[in-house]
Amino acid sequence: MDFFTPFQWPEFQPRQNFAHRVNRLRGEQSRNTREAQPLGALAEWRVVVAVPFGLISLISRDFWIAFRPVTVLGFSGIFDRVGCLMSGSSQAGLAEKYLVDDLPGAALVGARLNGILQKIEAGETLTSLAQAFLTSCGLNSLLALATRQIDRPTFEEAAARERSVRIQRAKEDADRAAAEQARKAEAMDAAVKARFAAMENDPMLPRKREARELRDRFGIGFIETEHYPRAMRLLKQVASGNRLAPEDVAWLSTEAVDCWSDALQQAWHRLEAEALTKAWEESRDPWDAVNASAHWRKADEPQRALEVTGAALAKAGRSSKPRSALLTTRGGAMRDAGRLSEARTLGLEAHELTPADDFRPCTLLGAVSMGLGDLVAGHEWYAKAEALGAERRAIDQDLRALLIRSEPDSRNRIRNYLLEQDPERFAWLRKWNHKTAATHRR
Repeated sequence: MDFFTPFQWPEFQPRQNFAHRVNRLRGEQSRNTREAQPLGALAEWRVVVAVPFGLISLISRDFWIAFRPVTVLGFSGIFDRVGCLMSGSSQAGLAEKYLVDDLPGAALVGARLNGILQKIEAGETLTSLAQAFLTSCGLNSLLALATRQIDRPTFEEAAARERSVRIQRAKEDADRAAAEQARKAEAMDAAVKARFAAMENDPMLPRKREARELRDRFGIGFIETEHYPRAMRLLKQVASGNRLAPEDVAWLSTEAVDCWSDALQQAWHRLEAEALTKAWEESRDPWDAVNASAHWRKADEPQRALEVTGAALAKAGRSSKPRSALLTTRGGAMRDAGRLSEARTLGLEAHELTPADDFRPCTLLGAVSMGLGDLVAGHEWYAKAEALGAERRAIDQDLRALLIRSEPDSRNRIRNYLLEQDPERFAWLRKWNHKTAATHRR
């Protein structure tokens, strides 16, 4: 006889005769889930047929009785997959039948309320815990129906009233929650506005904003606490167009080096250049023009240096030293502007005026010659500058600046040539490469 028939309760065979069927089902499912699917489909059809007759509870109870627990577990995979419970639509129908479809746990398989509804539907007696749960949920009419205290019509009338009350209460709770959320959002918005208003009225805010703007303007990040007051005062001073005292410049360049940024140095050089240019215009002292030109160049404004030196040369007379100095600094400005041939001419003229007194025309001619590709002449001019008193450190710094400006091919040529001429003197060039030049350029 088959396990179930559509309209007749199955007669169980003795456990010893049926066990081999169970074991065969367990083995087939464990070996190959795909091969076990027809068995699951068959079980599902039979369970669905049995459901309208209220046999779910009977199946589970009598199945337990007929077989050992370990044998029953053989069917767990099949029953878990097909489900020995009603479908989702049936669960919703069950919730509607007992007028609790407004509660989320009523149609959710595995929820406590759904399990209680199934027991009521199957006519089972509720445990004391289940009855207490219904009471705690306010489902008094459902409890009265389950305990046979009222009939179905009375239940439907009372349960409909309870559901209406629950729905209304849920709506009121939702409205209160929405109102509370809106109140909190409004309070938060008001608090933020008040915070910003307080910040705007804070007398320290303009000073903080000004300090931030000054640091951004001059490319300065964090400032040490002990340096902050003096550093900010000097930044304001430069930003206002006022020159710095020599001791302040010395302090920035030696102690507060993090504040002595490129932007601040350039701004300081511009202030010095403007002041010295004005001084030359008033005094006609060529040395003011020489110093003004040097600052204009460091402020990255070589054209202004050419203007002041051109005007100063026209009034410099025949004195060799100031004229040589003007020609040299003017040649440097020409070099900055990329006019190397004119810079070389000016450097030669300056050297002729002070051939044994000043090394500066020689360093200019060394840099210009190498920039023009005449490495031999460049090396000779640098050697002559060192012989006339130029510091080796200053010459190396000039060479570093030249390498930074040069293209990679020219840089390699200069580096290799100098190492060939004097490997020991230019040993520092062995560590100089494209990456180093790029780092210094930034």
